[in-house]
Amino acid sequence: MKNILLFGAGKSATSLIDYLLTNAPRQKWHITVADHDLMLIKSKTGKSYYATPAAIDIKDQAARQQLIEATDLVISLLPPHLHITVAKDCLHFKKNLLTASYIDPEVRKLEKEIEKAGLLFMYEMGLDPGIDHMSAMKLIHSIEKKGGQIFSFKSYCGGLISPDSIDNPWQYKISWNARNIVLAGSSGATYREKGKVKELSYEQLFDHSKTVQLPGLGKLAYYPNRDSLAYMDVYKLNNIATFMRATLRFPDFCEGWNALVKLGLTNDTEKIQTDQLSYYNWAVHNIRAEKAASHEDAVAHYLGVSSKSKVIRQLKFLGLLNGDVINLGEQTSAGILQHLVEDKLKMEPADKDMIVMMHEIEFERRNMATRLHSYMITQGEDNMRTAMAKTVGLPLGILTKLILQEKISLTGLQIPVMPEVYNPVLKELEEYDIRFEESFE
Repeated sequence: MKNILLFGAGKSATSLIDYLLTNAPRQKWHITVADHDLMLIKSKTGKSYYATPAAIDIKDQAARQQLIEATDLVISLLPPHLHITVAKDCLHFKKNLLTASYIDPEVRKLEKEIEKAGLLFMYEMGLDPGIDHMSAMKLIHSIEKKGGQIFSFKSYCGGLISPDSIDNPWQYKISWNARNIVLAGSSGATYREKGKVKELSYEQLFDHSKTVQLPGLGKLAYYPNRDSLAYMDVYKLNNIATFMRATLRFPDFCEGWNALVKLGLTNDTEKIQTDQLSYYNWAVHNIRAEKAASHEDAVAHYLGVSSKSKVIRQLKFLGLLNGDVINLGEQTSAGILQHLVEDKLKMEPADKDMIVMMHEIEFERRNMATRLHSYMITQGEDNMRTAMAKTVGLPLGILTKLILQEKISLTGLQIPVMPEVYNPVLKELEEYDIRFEESFE
């Protein structure tokens, strides 16, 4: 019997837990799911003979280490800042670790120790990052193997709402961590375009939204992600003229979010006392609003839009222009906004989300320029078994199986860019309708 320990039973864990429990009888696994919320764990594991719920505080060192010492492999779906705590324990007890989060500077400091211990710490093994790396590297390696010279690489991914479930002016609902959505883009973006490094501040990011066409979906807006340049070396595309990784949204979302940024409502540093503070007074606390003007007119004037515009409708939908009192104690603006979007943009039980990913690669082979489009559109089943949960959780589950079957011999701190990982994982993902279509121009 092999023991698997999963930290975190939140939104992204549902499909992973389903996968592990489905495979448990045949593979002879037992799965321990650890989270602070016992009822949440039980809602995901049911009464399975192959699962043990463990309600613990992740900061309780003795409880955490007892679980890690007793297992064969650890998967972490905790908030990113907590991974390092688990990683240090995995190193101490010599356990392999898988997570969907980015490699951070703290775990990077452990790189030599991880390698020396002969362990595999696989980070970025979810959707984006994860499936994006695997599908991109499969294309890149295939083009290079046939003698193609790549000169432009663009990769796009978005967690969206299915068009059938759109019923609000934002064209968006939350299918994953709301805090990550509120803070997305806050560090700006860096990428390369036609040989020049481009840098966008947070204030410029949504203002510069451009669009791409997706088969069956039409026009989607995109904004560049964080530091795209950091992946040029990972993908071995250091010398190409254009390299960009970007997030996809329906165009209305970017327009509305740009207004929130302009109003200063995404700030996560300055704390505000919200008791007795109305949402409208919070919404205009960074601007000089005309006293005589209606709430709509005052905000519209500052944003340079009509009081009847779509943007004002979006702000009204979130409840920003009414006199309701916030009453959340001391909060940052980002915290208040998170509270609002979790309420106003939540998925209803019958809602379905959608994951869209696309790679655009331009390359030259035998003096002929070619553009390759590779895209994947995956729909969720409902508000629990979401496309986001599938695409984040299944790659982790499949790699867990490969490791415990001893089909993977990798060690060290890694992300999934090698054929021995991406080939079997992408192949099995197709069984779950997570597959890419390709076209050439």
